[in-house]
Amino acid sequence: MSKDLVISLEKTYALVNFKPLTGDPEQPSIDTIIIENGRISAIGKAEHIACDHQGADSLENAHSLKKTDLGGLTLSPGFIDLQLNGCGGVLFNSDISINTLDTMHETNLHSGCTAFLPTLITSSDEDIRQAVDVTREYMARHPDRVPGVHLEGPYLNPQRKGIHDPDYIRAPSSAMIDFFCDNADVIAMVTLAPEVCPEGTIEKLSKAGIIVSIGHTNATCEQAKAAEKAGATFATHLHNAMSPLGSREPGVVGAVFDSHAIGAGIIADGHHLSWENLRIAHRLMQDRLVLVTDATTPAGTDMATFVFAGQTIHHKDGKCSNADGTLAGSALTMIKAVTNSIHAGIEPRAVIRMATVNAAKAIRVEHQMGSIAVGQFANFAIFDDNFTMQGTVSGGEVKLGG
Repeated sequence: MSKDLVISLEKTYALVNFKPLTGDPEQPSIDTIIIENGRISAIGKAEHIACDHQGADSLENAHSLKKTDLGGLTLSPGFIDLQLNGCGGVLFNSDISINTLDTMHETNLHSGCTAFLPTLITSSDEDIRQAVDVTREYMARHPDRVPGVHLEGPYLNPQRKGIHDPDYIRAPSSAMIDFFCDNADVIAMVTLAPEVCPEGTIEKLSKAGIIVSIGHTNATCEQAKAAEKAGATFATHLHNAMSPLGSREPGVVGAVFDSHAIGAGIIADGHHLSWENLRIAHRLMQDRLVLVTDATTPAGTDMATFVFAGQTIHHKDGKCSNADGTLAGSALTMIKAVTNSIHAGIEPRAVIRMATVNAAKAIRVEHQMGSIAVGQFANFAIFDDNFTMQGTVSGGEVKLGG
Protein backbone atom coordinates (compact mmCIF):
# COMPACT_ATOMS: atom_id res chain seq x y z
CA MET A 1 0.00 0.00 0.00
CA SER A 2 1.51 3.29 -1.06
CA LYS A 3 2.03 5.76 1.74
CA ASP A 4 1.33 8.81 -0.40
CA LEU A 5 -2.16 7.95 -1.67
CA VAL A 6 -4.16 9.73 1.00
CA ILE A 7 -7.38 10.45 -0.83
CA SER A 8 -9.69 11.71 1.88
CA LEU A 9 -9.02 14.10 4.72
CA GLU A 10 -12.59 15.41 4.85
CA LYS A 11 -14.29 15.29 8.22
CA THR A 12 -17.54 14.18 6.61
CA TYR A 13 -17.77 11.96 3.53
CA ALA A 14 -19.28 8.72 2.22
CA LEU A 15 -17.59 5.44 1.33
CA VAL A 16 -19.40 3.85 -1.61
CA ASN A 17 -19.14 0.91 -4.01
CA PHE A 18 -17.68 -1.83 -1.82
CA LYS A 19 -18.44 -5.40 -0.77
CA PRO A 20 -18.87 -5.65 3.02
CA LEU A 21 -17.25 -8.58 4.85
CA THR A 22 -18.04 -7.99 8.49
CA GLY A 23 -17.97 -11.57 9.68
CA ASP A 24 -21.55 -11.20 10.83
CA PRO A 25 -23.82 -13.63 8.93
CA GLU A 26 -26.78 -11.36 9.72
CA GLN A 27 -25.09 -8.18 8.52
CA PRO A 28 -27.58 -6.44 6.19
CA SER A 29 -26.51 -5.62 2.68
CA ILE A 30 -24.86 -2.21 2.68
CA ASP A 31 -23.09 -0.20 0.02
CA THR A 32 -22.69 3.15 1.73
CA ILE A 33 -20.99 4.27 4.93
CA ILE A 34 -21.07 7.88 6.05
CA ILE A 35 -18.12 8.95 8.17
CA GLU A 36 -18.18 12.05 10.30
CA ASN A 37 -15.30 13.26 12.47
CA GLY A 38 -13.59 9.88 12.38
CA ARG A 39 -16.64 7.80 13.32
CA ILE A 40 -19.38 5.99 11.46
CA SER A 41 -22.50 8.14 11.44
CA ALA A 42 -24.71 6.10 9.09
CA ILE A 43 -24.67 2.84 7.12
CA GLY A 44 -27.04 1.32 4.59
CA LYS A 45 -28.05 1.28 0.95
CA ALA A 46 -27.44 4.43 -1.04
CA GLU A 47 -31.07 4.76 -2.08
CA HIS A 48 -32.37 4.40 1.47
CA ILE A 49 -29.85 5.95 3.79
CA ALA A 50 -30.92 9.28 5.26
CA CYS A 51 -28.47 11.99 6.12
CA ASP A 52 -28.93 15.50 7.33
CA HIS A 53 -25.67 16.92 6.10
CA GLN A 54 -26.29 20.41 4.73
CA GLY A 55 -30.02 19.71 5.02
CA ALA A 56 -29.96 16.89 2.47
CA ASP A 57 -32.88 14.46 2.45
CA SER A 58 -30.90 11.51 1.13
CA LEU A 59 -27.44 10.52 0.04
CA GLU A 60 -28.43 10.96 -3.57
CA ASN A 61 -29.25 14.61 -2.90
CA ALA A 62 -26.26 15.31 -0.72
CA HIS A 63 -24.30 16.81 -3.62
CA SER A 64 -21.84 18.56 -1.32
CA LEU A 65 -20.95 15.32 0.48
CA LYS A 66 -17.74 13.89 -0.91
CA LYS A 67 -17.90 10.24 -1.95
CA THR A 68 -14.92 7.89 -1.94
CA ASP A 69 -15.51 5.11 -4.46
CA LEU A 70 -13.79 1.86 -3.46
CA GLY A 71 -14.21 0.31 -6.90
CA GLY A 72 -15.96 -2.84 -5.75
CA LEU A 73 -13.22 -3.89 -3.33
CA THR A 74 -14.00 -5.80 -0.15
CA LEU A 75 -14.25 -3.81 3.06
CA SER A 76 -14.07 -5.27 6.57
CA PRO A 77 -13.66 -3.75 10.02
CA GLY A 78 -10.04 -2.84 10.67
CA PHE A 79 -8.04 -5.65 12.23
CA ILE A 80 -7.20 -5.45 15.93
CA ASP A 81 -3.95 -6.96 17.29
CA LEU A 82 -3.93 -7.63 21.03
CA GLN A 83 -0.25 -8.62 21.15
CA LEU A 84 2.16 -6.45 19.20
CA ASN A 85 5.70 -6.08 20.52
CA GLY A 86 6.92 -4.12 17.54
CA CYS A 87 7.13 -3.95 13.75
CA GLY A 88 8.53 -1.74 11.01
CA GLY A 89 12.02 -1.90 12.51
CA VAL A 90 11.03 -0.78 16.02
CA LEU A 91 10.32 -2.55 19.30
CA PHE A 92 8.30 -1.13 22.18
CA ASN A 93 10.63 -2.67 24.78
CA SER A 94 13.66 -1.03 23.18
CA ASP A 95 12.16 2.45 22.71
CA ILE A 96 9.13 3.23 24.85
CA SER A 97 8.03 6.35 23.01
CA ILE A 98 5.33 8.05 20.99
CA ASN A 99 7.53 7.76 17.91
CA THR A 100 7.67 3.99 18.30
CA LEU A 101 3.89 3.76 18.49
CA ASP A 102 3.56 5.98 15.42
CA THR A 103 5.90 3.70 13.46
CA MET A 104 4.01 0.63 14.62
CA HIS A 105 0.72 2.15 13.52
CA GLU A 106 1.98 3.24 10.11
CA THR A 107 3.46 -0.21 9.52
CA ASN A 108 0.23 -1.87 10.65
CA LEU A 109 -1.79 -0.02 8.05
CA HIS A 110 -0.05 -1.99 5.32
CA SER A 111 -1.63 -5.15 6.75
CA GLY A 112 -5.10 -3.83 7.53
CA CYS A 113 -4.44 -3.50 11.25
CA THR A 114 -5.94 -0.25 12.52
CA ALA A 115 -5.82 -0.81 16.29
CA PHE A 116 -3.39 -2.63 18.56
CA LEU A 117 -2.22 -3.13 22.10
CA PRO A 118 1.47 -2.16 22.28
CA THR A 119 2.97 -5.03 24.22
CA LEU A 120 5.74 -4.65 26.76
CA ILE A 121 7.30 -7.96 27.74
CA THR A 122 9.03 -8.70 31.05
CA SER A 123 10.97 -5.62 32.13
CA SER A 124 11.71 -3.34 35.07
CA ASP A 125 9.11 -1.48 37.11
CA GLU A 126 10.53 1.74 35.71
CA ASP A 127 9.93 0.61 32.13
CA ILE A 128 6.41 -0.54 33.01
CA ARG A 129 5.59 2.88 34.45
CA GLN A 130 7.03 4.59 31.38
CA ALA A 131 5.02 2.33 29.06
CA VAL A 132 1.84 3.29 30.90
CA ASP A 133 2.66 7.01 30.68
CA VAL A 134 3.48 6.84 26.96
CA THR A 135 0.41 4.77 26.17
CA ARG A 136 -1.83 7.17 28.09
CA GLU A 137 -0.51 10.08 26.06
CA TYR A 138 -0.96 8.16 22.80
CA MET A 139 -4.49 7.08 23.68
CA ALA A 140 -5.39 10.73 24.29
CA ARG A 141 -4.10 11.63 20.83
CA HIS A 142 -5.35 8.55 18.97
CA PRO A 143 -8.11 6.64 20.80
CA ASP A 144 -8.99 4.89 17.53
CA ARG A 145 -5.52 3.30 17.31
CA VAL A 146 -4.60 2.12 20.80
CA PRO A 147 -7.18 0.91 23.34
CA GLY A 148 -4.48 0.33 25.95
CA VAL A 149 -1.20 -1.41 26.72
CA HIS A 150 -0.59 -5.14 27.15
CA LEU A 151 1.90 -6.00 29.89
CA GLU A 152 3.17 -9.49 29.09
CA GLY A 153 4.98 -10.28 32.31
CA PRO A 154 6.96 -9.92 34.47
CA TYR A 155 4.93 -12.23 36.75
CA LEU A 156 5.64 -15.42 34.84
CA ASN A 157 6.83 -18.95 35.48
CA PRO A 158 10.55 -19.22 34.63
CA GLN A 159 9.93 -22.78 33.42
CA ARG A 160 7.84 -21.33 30.59
CA LYS A 161 9.73 -18.07 30.08
CA GLY A 162 10.32 -18.44 26.34
CA ILE A 163 12.43 -15.49 25.22
CA HIS A 164 11.69 -13.40 28.33
CA ASP A 165 14.70 -12.30 30.37
CA PRO A 166 14.84 -14.48 33.51
CA ASP A 167 16.62 -11.70 35.42
CA TYR A 168 13.43 -9.63 35.33
CA ILE A 169 10.91 -12.39 36.02
CA ARG A 170 9.67 -11.93 39.56
CA ALA A 171 6.75 -12.22 41.94
CA PRO A 172 4.36 -9.28 41.99
CA SER A 173 4.75 -6.66 44.68
CA SER A 174 1.69 -5.17 46.33
CA ALA A 175 2.89 -1.71 45.27
CA MET A 176 2.99 -2.65 41.57
CA ILE A 177 -0.36 -4.42 41.68
CA ASP A 178 -1.79 -1.25 43.21
CA PHE A 179 -0.13 0.72 40.40
CA PHE A 180 -1.72 -1.57 37.81
CA CYS A 181 -5.16 -1.13 39.37
CA ASP A 182 -4.74 2.64 39.63
CA ASN A 183 -3.95 2.72 35.90
CA ALA A 184 -6.60 0.29 34.68
CA ASP A 185 -7.80 2.94 32.24
CA VAL A 186 -4.56 2.39 30.29
CA ILE A 187 -3.53 -1.18 31.16
CA ALA A 188 -5.86 -3.21 28.97
CA MET A 189 -4.33 -6.64 29.54
CA VAL A 190 -1.83 -8.30 31.87
CA THR A 191 -0.35 -11.71 31.07
CA LEU A 192 0.69 -13.65 34.17
CA ALA A 193 1.26 -17.17 35.42
CA PRO A 194 -1.40 -17.77 38.09
CA GLU A 195 0.63 -20.36 39.95
CA VAL A 196 3.38 -17.86 40.83
CA CYS A 197 1.10 -15.02 41.96
CA PRO A 198 -0.16 -14.54 45.51
CA GLU A 199 -3.77 -15.40 46.19
CA GLY A 200 -6.02 -12.47 45.39
CA THR A 201 -3.83 -11.02 42.63
CA ILE A 202 -6.12 -12.01 39.78
CA GLU A 203 -9.24 -10.94 41.66
CA LYS A 204 -7.79 -7.51 42.36
CA LEU A 205 -6.67 -6.90 38.78
CA SER A 206 -9.89 -8.13 37.22
CA LYS A 207 -12.08 -6.15 39.60
CA ALA A 208 -10.14 -3.04 38.60
CA GLY A 209 -11.17 -3.69 34.99
CA ILE A 210 -7.95 -5.19 33.63
CA ILE A 211 -8.15 -8.25 31.39
CA VAL A 212 -6.10 -10.95 33.10
CA SER A 213 -4.59 -13.38 30.60
CA ILE A 214 -2.97 -16.69 31.54
CA GLY A 215 0.38 -17.11 29.85
CA HIS A 216 3.99 -18.22 30.22
CA THR A 217 2.62 -20.63 32.77
CA ASN A 218 3.09 -24.19 33.93
CA ALA A 219 -0.25 -24.24 35.74
CA THR A 220 -2.23 -27.42 36.04
CA CYS A 221 -5.71 -27.59 34.58
CA GLU A 222 -7.09 -27.17 38.11
CA GLN A 223 -4.96 -24.08 38.72
CA ALA A 224 -5.99 -22.59 35.37
CA LYS A 225 -9.66 -23.17 36.17
CA ALA A 226 -9.15 -21.53 39.56
CA ALA A 227 -7.62 -18.55 37.76
CA GLU A 228 -10.66 -18.33 35.51
CA LYS A 229 -12.94 -18.46 38.55
CA ALA A 230 -10.88 -15.65 40.09
CA GLY A 231 -11.43 -13.46 37.03
CA ALA A 232 -8.98 -14.43 34.28
CA THR A 233 -10.75 -14.22 30.91
CA PHE A 234 -8.03 -14.83 28.33
CA ALA A 235 -4.98 -16.95 27.50
CA THR A 236 -1.87 -15.62 25.76
CA HIS A 237 -0.67 -17.30 22.53
CA LEU A 238 -2.55 -20.58 22.95
CA HIS A 239 -0.33 -23.70 22.91
CA ASN A 240 2.84 -21.63 23.33
CA ALA A 241 4.64 -21.17 26.66
CA MET A 242 1.96 -23.03 28.61
CA SER A 243 1.33 -26.51 29.98
CA PRO A 244 0.05 -28.67 27.13
CA LEU A 245 -2.99 -30.88 26.77
CA GLY A 246 -2.21 -34.33 28.15
CA SER A 247 -4.30 -37.44 28.53
CA ARG A 248 -4.35 -37.31 32.34
CA GLU A 249 -3.32 -33.72 33.01
CA PRO A 250 -5.12 -31.38 30.59
CA GLY A 251 -2.94 -28.41 31.51
CA VAL A 252 -3.77 -24.83 30.58
CA VAL A 253 -4.65 -25.80 27.01
CA GLY A 254 -7.19 -28.31 28.28
CA ALA A 255 -8.64 -25.77 30.71
CA VAL A 256 -9.12 -23.27 27.88
CA PHE A 257 -10.74 -25.86 25.63
CA ASP A 258 -13.02 -27.03 28.44
CA SER A 259 -14.15 -23.51 29.30
CA HIS A 260 -17.28 -21.90 27.91
CA ALA A 261 -16.05 -18.35 28.48
CA ILE A 262 -12.29 -17.87 28.46
CA GLY A 263 -10.83 -16.56 25.20
CA ALA A 264 -7.38 -16.95 23.72
CA GLY A 265 -5.02 -15.39 21.25
CA ILE A 266 -3.44 -17.63 18.65
CA ILE A 267 -0.46 -17.04 16.33
CA ALA A 268 -1.31 -18.37 12.86
CA ASP A 269 2.14 -18.21 11.31
CA GLY A 270 2.90 -21.90 10.80
CA HIS A 271 5.79 -21.76 13.27
CA HIS A 272 4.09 -21.40 16.63
CA LEU A 273 1.66 -24.26 16.09
CA SER A 274 0.47 -26.64 13.41
CA TRP A 275 -2.45 -25.88 11.13
CA GLU A 276 -4.24 -28.86 12.65
CA ASN A 277 -4.03 -27.22 16.07
CA LEU A 278 -5.33 -23.96 14.62
CA ARG A 279 -8.35 -25.76 13.17
CA ILE A 280 -8.97 -27.75 16.35
CA ALA A 281 -8.80 -24.62 18.49
CA HIS A 282 -11.26 -22.82 16.27
CA ARG A 283 -13.63 -25.79 16.09
CA LEU A 284 -13.73 -25.95 19.89
CA MET A 285 -13.61 -22.25 20.74
CA GLN A 286 -15.32 -20.51 17.81
CA ASP A 287 -15.71 -16.80 18.65
CA ARG A 288 -13.57 -17.09 21.78
CA LEU A 289 -10.51 -17.39 19.53
CA VAL A 290 -8.59 -14.25 18.49
CA LEU A 291 -5.85 -13.85 15.89
CA VAL A 292 -2.74 -12.12 17.23
CA THR A 293 0.66 -11.62 15.67
CA ASP A 294 3.06 -11.41 18.64
CA ALA A 295 5.08 -9.49 16.06
CA THR A 296 8.51 -8.05 16.74
CA THR A 297 10.94 -5.68 15.04
CA PRO A 298 11.22 -7.27 11.56
CA ALA A 299 7.48 -7.50 10.82
CA GLY A 300 6.83 -5.47 7.70
CA THR A 301 10.55 -5.32 6.86
CA ASP A 302 13.27 -7.57 5.43
CA MET A 303 15.48 -7.36 8.54
CA ALA A 304 17.56 -10.50 9.16
CA THR A 305 18.62 -9.86 12.78
CA PHE A 306 17.47 -7.76 15.69
CA VAL A 307 17.82 -7.58 19.47
CA PHE A 308 15.00 -8.73 21.74
CA ALA A 309 15.15 -9.30 25.50
CA GLY A 310 18.90 -8.74 25.37
CA GLN A 311 19.47 -11.48 22.79
CA THR A 312 20.33 -11.48 19.11
CA ILE A 313 17.34 -12.85 17.22
CA HIS A 314 17.49 -14.23 13.68
CA HIS A 315 14.63 -13.75 11.25
CA LYS A 316 14.45 -16.20 8.37
CA ASP A 317 11.50 -17.43 6.31
CA GLY A 318 9.07 -15.70 8.65
CA LYS A 319 10.49 -17.34 11.78
CA CYS A 320 12.15 -15.39 14.61
CA SER A 321 14.35 -17.33 17.01
CA ASN A 322 17.51 -17.04 19.08
CA ALA A 323 20.66 -19.10 18.74
CA ASP A 324 19.20 -22.13 20.53
CA GLY A 325 16.01 -22.08 18.47
CA THR A 326 13.69 -20.51 21.03
CA LEU A 327 10.92 -18.61 19.29
CA ALA A 328 11.15 -14.86 19.86
CA GLY A 329 7.82 -13.47 18.80
CA SER A 330 7.11 -13.44 15.09
CA ALA A 331 7.32 -11.47 11.87
CA LEU A 332 3.64 -12.08 11.22
CA THR A 333 1.25 -9.39 10.01
CA MET A 334 -2.50 -9.39 10.58
CA ILE A 335 -3.41 -9.80 6.90
CA LYS A 336 -1.03 -12.76 6.72
CA ALA A 337 -2.65 -14.27 9.83
CA VAL A 338 -6.01 -13.85 8.10
CA THR A 339 -4.93 -15.43 4.81
CA ASN A 340 -3.08 -18.24 6.60
CA SER A 341 -6.20 -19.08 8.58
CA ILE A 342 -8.36 -19.09 5.46
CA HIS A 343 -5.87 -21.30 3.62
CA ALA A 344 -5.88 -23.61 6.66
CA GLY A 345 -9.57 -24.20 6.07
CA ILE A 346 -11.40 -21.77 8.35
CA GLU A 347 -14.36 -20.02 6.71
CA PRO A 348 -13.53 -16.40 5.78
CA ARG A 349 -16.33 -14.78 7.78
CA ALA A 350 -15.16 -16.64 10.89
CA VAL A 351 -11.57 -15.54 10.24
CA ILE A 352 -12.63 -11.91 9.93
CA ARG A 353 -14.37 -12.22 13.31
CA MET A 354 -11.17 -13.65 14.78
CA ALA A 355 -9.30 -10.56 13.58
CA THR A 356 -11.90 -7.95 14.51
CA VAL A 357 -14.94 -8.26 16.75
CA ASN A 358 -13.62 -11.24 18.74
CA ALA A 359 -10.57 -9.16 19.67
CA ALA A 360 -12.70 -6.15 20.54
CA LYS A 361 -14.94 -8.23 22.79
CA ALA A 362 -11.93 -9.81 24.49
CA ILE A 363 -10.83 -6.41 25.80
CA ARG A 364 -14.37 -5.01 26.11
CA VAL A 365 -14.14 -2.30 23.45
CA GLU A 366 -16.70 -3.79 21.06
CA HIS A 367 -18.80 -0.63 21.23
CA GLN A 368 -15.85 1.39 19.90
CA MET A 369 -14.29 -0.85 17.25
CA GLY A 370 -14.36 -4.26 15.61
CA SER A 371 -17.61 -3.96 13.66
CA ILE A 372 -19.28 -1.83 11.01
CA ALA A 373 -21.82 -0.03 13.16
CA VAL A 374 -22.98 3.51 13.81
CA GLY A 375 -20.91 5.20 16.51
CA GLN A 376 -17.80 3.08 16.01
CA PHE A 377 -14.44 4.47 14.94
CA ALA A 378 -14.12 4.58 11.16
CA ASN A 379 -11.45 1.87 10.99
CA PHE A 380 -11.57 -0.46 7.97
CA ALA A 381 -9.39 -2.86 6.00
CA ILE A 382 -9.78 -2.84 2.22
CA PHE A 383 -8.63 -5.77 0.10
CA ASP A 384 -9.35 -7.61 -3.15
CA ASP A 385 -10.90 -11.03 -3.70
CA ASN A 386 -7.52 -12.66 -2.99
CA PHE A 387 -7.22 -10.83 0.34
CA THR A 388 -4.40 -8.69 -0.99
CA MET A 389 -4.37 -5.38 0.87
CA GLN A 390 -5.54 -2.39 -1.15
CA GLY A 391 -5.96 0.22 1.57
CA THR A 392 -7.29 1.19 4.95
CA VAL A 393 -9.47 3.71 6.68
CA SER A 394 -7.92 4.71 10.00
CA GLY A 395 -9.71 7.14 12.25
CA GLY A 396 -11.63 8.31 9.19
CA GLU A 397 -8.54 8.84 7.00
CA VAL A 398 -8.63 6.88 3.76
CA LYS A 399 -5.44 5.50 2.22
CA LEU A 400 -5.62 3.52 -0.98
CA GLY A 401 -2.87 2.00 -3.08
CA GLY A 402 -1.20 -1.19 -4.20
